[in-house]
Amino acid sequence: MNVCLLLTCLWIMTMCCLYVEKERHVKANAQDYNDKFSYAVSRPQNDTRFALFTSVGCGYFISAVSECVILQDNHIKTSKYNILTFLPMNLFEQFQRVANAYFLVLLILQLIPEISSLSWFTTIVPLVLVLVITAVKDATDDYFRHKSDQQVNNRQSQVLIRGSMQSEKWMNIRVGDIIKLENNQFVAADILLLCSSEPYGLCYIETAELDGETNLKVRQSLTATSDMGDITKLMDFDGEVICEPPNNKLDRFTGTLYWRDNKYPLDNEKMLLRGCVLRNTEWCFGMVIFAGLQTKLMQNCGGTKFKKTSIDKLMNTLVLWIFAFLICMGVILAIGNTIWESWIGRNFQVFLPWNALQSSAVFSGFLTFWSYIIILNTVVPISLYVSVEVLRLGHSYFINWDRRMYCSRTDTAAEARTTTLNEELGQVEFIFSDKTGTLTQNIMVFSKCSINGQTYDHTDWLMSFQRILNDFTKTILSFYDGSLVEAIKLEDPAVQEFFRLLALCHTVMPEEKSEGNLVYQAQSPDEGALVTAARNFGFVFRSRTPETITLCEMGRAVTYQLLAILDFNNVRKRMSVIVRNPQGQIKLYSKGADSIIFERLDPSSEDLMHTTSEHLSEFAGEGLRTLALAYKDLDEDYFDVWTKKLMFASTVIENREDQLAVLYEEIEQGLKLLGATAIEDKLQEGVPETITCLNLADIKIWVLTGDKLETAMNIGYSCNILRDNMNEVFVISGHTLLEHILGLSRDGNDRSNRCDVQYVFSLQVHALEPQLEHVFLDLACLCKTVICCRVTPMQKAQVVELVKRHKRAVTLAIGDGANDVSMIKTAHIGVGISGQEGMQAVLASDYSFAQFRFLRRLLLVHGRWSYFRMCNFLCYFFYKNFAFTLVHFWYGFFCGFSAQTVYDQWFITLFNIVYTSLPVLAMGLFDQDVNDQNSLRYPSLYKPGQQNLLFNKRQFFLCTLQGMGTSFLLFFIPYGAFTVIVKEDGSHFSDQQSFAVTIATSLVIIVSVQIGLDTHYWTAVNHLFIWGSLTVYFATLFAMQSNGIFGIFPSNFPFIGTARNCLSEKSVWLVILLTAVVCVVPGLAVSFLRVDLFPTLTDKSRKRQGPQEQNLRRVRRTSSRRSAYAFSHQQGYGELITSGKNMRMSTVSSARSPERTPQSPTWIENILQKKNEVSDEITGAKQTQQQQHTD
Repeated sequence: MNVCLLLTCLWIMTMCCLYVEKERHVKANAQDYNDKFSYAVSRPQNDTRFALFTSVGCGYFISAVSECVILQDNHIKTSKYNILTFLPMNLFEQFQRVANAYFLVLLILQLIPEISSLSWFTTIVPLVLVLVITAVKDATDDYFRHKSDQQVNNRQSQVLIRGSMQSEKWMNIRVGDIIKLENNQFVAADILLLCSSEPYGLCYIETAELDGETNLKVRQSLTATSDMGDITKLMDFDGEVICEPPNNKLDRFTGTLYWRDNKYPLDNEKMLLRGCVLRNTEWCFGMVIFAGLQTKLMQNCGGTKFKKTSIDKLMNTLVLWIFAFLICMGVILAIGNTIWESWIGRNFQVFLPWNALQSSAVFSGFLTFWSYIIILNTVVPISLYVSVEVLRLGHSYFINWDRRMYCSRTDTAAEARTTTLNEELGQVEFIFSDKTGTLTQNIMVFSKCSINGQTYDHTDWLMSFQRILNDFTKTILSFYDGSLVEAIKLEDPAVQEFFRLLALCHTVMPEEKSEGNLVYQAQSPDEGALVTAARNFGFVFRSRTPETITLCEMGRAVTYQLLAILDFNNVRKRMSVIVRNPQGQIKLYSKGADSIIFERLDPSSEDLMHTTSEHLSEFAGEGLRTLALAYKDLDEDYFDVWTKKLMFASTVIENREDQLAVLYEEIEQGLKLLGATAIEDKLQEGVPETITCLNLADIKIWVLTGDKLETAMNIGYSCNILRDNMNEVFVISGHTLLEHILGLSRDGNDRSNRCDVQYVFSLQVHALEPQLEHVFLDLACLCKTVICCRVTPMQKAQVVELVKRHKRAVTLAIGDGANDVSMIKTAHIGVGISGQEGMQAVLASDYSFAQFRFLRRLLLVHGRWSYFRMCNFLCYFFYKNFAFTLVHFWYGFFCGFSAQTVYDQWFITLFNIVYTSLPVLAMGLFDQDVNDQNSLRYPSLYKPGQQNLLFNKRQFFLCTLQGMGTSFLLFFIPYGAFTVIVKEDGSHFSDQQSFAVTIATSLVIIVSVQIGLDTHYWTAVNHLFIWGSLTVYFATLFAMQSNGIFGIFPSNFPFIGTARNCLSEKSVWLVILLTAVVCVVPGLAVSFLRVDLFPTLTDKSRKRQGPQEQNLRRVRRTSSRRSAYAFSHQQGYGELITSGKNMRMSTVSSARSPERTPQSPTWIENILQKKNEVSDEITGAKQTQQQQHTD
């Protein structure tokens, strides 16, 4: 049976790996039909035999290829192990580390009596300790991943099962199921929207979990399915969807619904993606298209990558070097043994006979080679890896416990979600950051305005508005100007017209949840800020219908007839509305980019334009987002003629958009300027200061965002990524490969020879094709800052991978949404911002905290300290172990190369894990060259980590050379002394154990003194561990060579009284003192000379001679460059408003204009009907062509 199961599993995995899904076929309410397809390899429900086989029958190997198996249920799995696969998989991963495999081989060699002169426990105890500690850490990490997976998989959702809605766990939802979502619920899978509680099948979603944006987005179902609001119709629904296979493109979906002999095109506007939240919609139904790991959210998460630090990679190289060095020493000693046995040893065979295996001197040398490999193996002590894991764990806890990285507003502390990358935080050269939600709060605040040549500013403190104007004013304002309030009270016509425009010219939808509680749902936060500003100053947008807009102006209800909306697009860069006021006047209100509006002004506004332009420059200089506002009175006859032209243009098939643009251009001429607005896109707290500090640390910051170019550049100026003292800001954009090649090559040639590069490269990313990536990277790396716009989630990861692959630099990616997950996983270090934007980025990250400003402390304090401590720890550890181990090498020349050890085996076992482990751990945990204030005050102290100066191959060579020198002196000074000194009773020191005790004691004292000299920051723990280790050494030494321990274990502790007899001699203490002084003083002298003659940045800062940092205070920008992009809503949203499809019927009816009857269709409705008919004709024609092409 097990063989059959194994063959079945192999066949399933083979078919899944070979099968490449080209299109997805899904049929509603037809699970048997869906199960026929190769993508639908499902796990049998409640089949424990299959589950057991998955874990046991295939073991580790099935986990290695599990990515090939695609399940159609909604189960997600981010954990690596289960109970049965943990042990084999974890051991396999651990023995991929060179050092662990090395010590396993040594353990096997030690089990061979003919070549081992040490007991097996000297290796197996530390090896098991390392494996257990690492396994516990891995198991703990995976346990939390399991808990997270279970929490998500066990969420409840309503699924249509056998004619009724039943509560079902997310993990059991299948492709083809019909599920019901209610307001404020997360979307369980990628579903096709079928119908909703809103008119015309509309619903509103928040995509913060996907892209970090909190503004609402609109989705609309097909008209054919929008009326399926009851269970009976849903049960009868048997439509089949043929669509694209699973992919990671969040903004694109292509498919077709086949139902009742009709074909309906599907796009992204019909889909609700997993991770979205349903908002302002009572309920909706949807059909599951992609589930589980196939959803776009999970596809963007990418595979979990095992991240190793640069020090880990260097350590692997050094271990190979040390192993080669160990082989060389073994060969030298083996040759020495062969020569000694040939020339001298054969003369002593009467006393030292060869055993049966020792047939010749050459074979004796061969056995000696392996014996010395075992003895000298401590040059790479396994305790090193135990200590490294302990240090990393401690550094992680220091990050978690840092109160200065705690956000009280959200009650969120910093969290180190991994323990393996702490020292890498001290070597970062490139930071890749998202914009929305990471640098900014995605909150817009109406900050300043210019009205009729007069600027109005807010005070520096928040003031309560005592509802003197209207009942809908928010009680706390971020904008308050007394003179502006007085102007409104005095009914200044320009001021009133200004705020009337803000209240009328927009696409915001109001929702009055209770009396006086008015909530605006805006497609973009900037529009919401403008309408809220008008509301706060007495012009309250109350309601709208497809035909009217109702305001409350200074407490009076006023209804305007909505005649037309001239919608925004990226070319027009403006939006206009045409309304008829209660007096019968027709007015056009327009807002947009100042450069666009100024070109269309009436000559009478020229003087005002110059004044307003100066104000706009001031606003832009402060990094505010600006808009120009204008209006125009329209003649009735002219408007009637223009309307007829508009109706005709709206019904043509060819060049419709161009003809409409011409008509819009015609009527938007001769405008009269009202003023300008300035909106602050609120940054996260401390962003400019953090970026300035990181720039001083020579860290390059690249912003990767999906926003428009203008948006990204304006935020760049706001947060000090772009600065006016830069020589040049240039933009390269293009729509074809040829355009990019020409642009990149031209700018690269012009600037490649300049040494004072202080310009910025801002790129709309089309440049990641293989032909361009090298040119793009070379030019980008010349720049102070890079801003990549219109970047997809996968392109973010590609940019990071490009820098990783070609620059060999440590990269850090920071983001807050699911669209940043790929980038976070690709970078060497991933940081997630935890907040209102969801937890996807946090779950995929290595470190997380609440605000961007904490990145400064994470890198410059914790990262630099971790790197500094780890480097000092490694240098000292290699020095200590070379000094300890190479004594055996020197001794080999005086013991006939017999592989006899200098120290007894208990000292060899305990030296690294007891006598010297705690002091070096204390130094690695608590040492600091400068305190945290100076680390932040002098950011250039961070640069040595970027340049790998503290621990590299050169530093390794120097510390090992020092260790070799110490071992040489440590052996030959006592050896020479013991040949001439005598005991107090006149006898000679003739026993080897007294010599061993003298060398061991000298060694422990020397390494203790050396770590004291290497310690920069003393704590009580350092004192306790150093003095305590010396005490433990002497206590253990006297105990193991006492009468009592000999009486209990006579065979293990045979040297009775050696320590007592040896260390009671004054001459021995003189030898120990002489050895310690000679070994320590040269290094101490070199350190003093280096500090005086070649001081480092750290030495200077400790002497209060810190490096002079560049002053990068914000300065007022005087450039005329201004941003005008307060339109981030979707193009065509104005048409959605005028059609009334996004409004409930009760709202439309209650707010309808009294002079218009419901039965009479408006000209707008006629136009929209004709446009929809033409659109349907075009869509049908395209589908026919596509079908013919397919056939």
